[in-house]
Amino acid sequence: MLAIKKAVSTLRDEEVKSYLTQLLAGIGELKEQSKLLESALEERMAEPVARLIDQYSSLMSLPALRAFWDPAPDSTHIHIVCGDSFGGSMKQALKGLGWTDTHKLIILRENYAIGPLEQLDTPVGRKLRSDWFRQHIHEYFTVSDECEREYTELLDNLEQIPEQAKVVIWTSGNACEQTALRLTVHLLANRQNEIVVLDAGAICEELFNRPDAFINYCHSGEIPSDKLREALLRIGDASRLTAADIMRLAREWQQIAEQSGALRIWQEDALLEVPADYYDGYLLEKLDSLTPPPGEDGFLKSARLVGEAIGYCEQYVGDTYFEHRVRELIYSGVLEIKGVPTAMRFYSIRRKKG
Repeated sequence: MLAIKKAVSTLRDEEVKSYLTQLLAGIGELKEQSKLLESALEERMAEPVARLIDQYSSLMSLPALRAFWDPAPDSTHIHIVCGDSFGGSMKQALKGLGWTDTHKLIILRENYAIGPLEQLDTPVGRKLRSDWFRQHIHEYFTVSDECEREYTELLDNLEQIPEQAKVVIWTSGNACEQTALRLTVHLLANRQNEIVVLDAGAICEELFNRPDAFINYCHSGEIPSDKLREALLRIGDASRLTAADIMRLAREWQQIAEQSGALRIWQEDALLEVPADYYDGYLLEKLDSLTPPPGEDGFLKSARLVGEAIGYCEQYVGDTYFEHRVRELIYSGVLEIKGVPTAMRFYSIRRKKG
């Protein structure tokens, strides 16, 4: 995998397209000959070939699947959500209600709780954000203009919203979705569409929590589609954002876009920028509370620590940021490492011994 990543990193844009075209053509040929291959190849080769074919089929179907959910001229409702997990659940919920013909979906795919947002309205700001992710988030193996592409796609989708459609922006009590809400309102500020905001977590907690059984949702991606169906039926209860509401949220976005920090939290109904090392003490406390497996000389898998941190954190931050801070604690000499930090499962950590 490291060799592949190294090879890919040397390719220019036009070369990437050429290699990808050839690769897909080859996989397409394998797909056509799959029955012959299964009988001709050894059993151990059949599984990777089948996996390649599945990846090919999935990739080739993406444009049609995404286009189906894009805003259309006859749309009555456009639902705007943050995160692919929430987006997937929302698709299932809309299908379950039989609303897919007129209810369409726009997904903001970035984690807006982390990474700089300064001047995100400009190409310079988006490049700074992309650069930060490539330098700090280990899983961020992507093209250099990823943020630019995501932002352009978002603008294109918003532009396709027809005048008669009601825009439903979904959010919950976390920095990622609350930031996305303000960005979206900022981008729609000059549109005449009716805009409503629904707090998915709060609605589902109100509908389904009982004294003897309750869930406090940290982010909307945790909500299953059957509960989202009930939340969707609350659309009619939501009040339209007034001009003053839109102005306030757009102004709050402008304030966010003037900040240069890389970490935000949602606290007391407000977005707060906090220092990058805000969770370092929390991570060390969790590390001290966990028992390493026998025979590991006190070393604990990084993935175990990050999983524990996510499970007990009241904020939604994401595993990649916690893992980034674990590596920063290694670099600063607070922790020591055993293994290779190519991914969380490949290395272990412990407090550095004096």
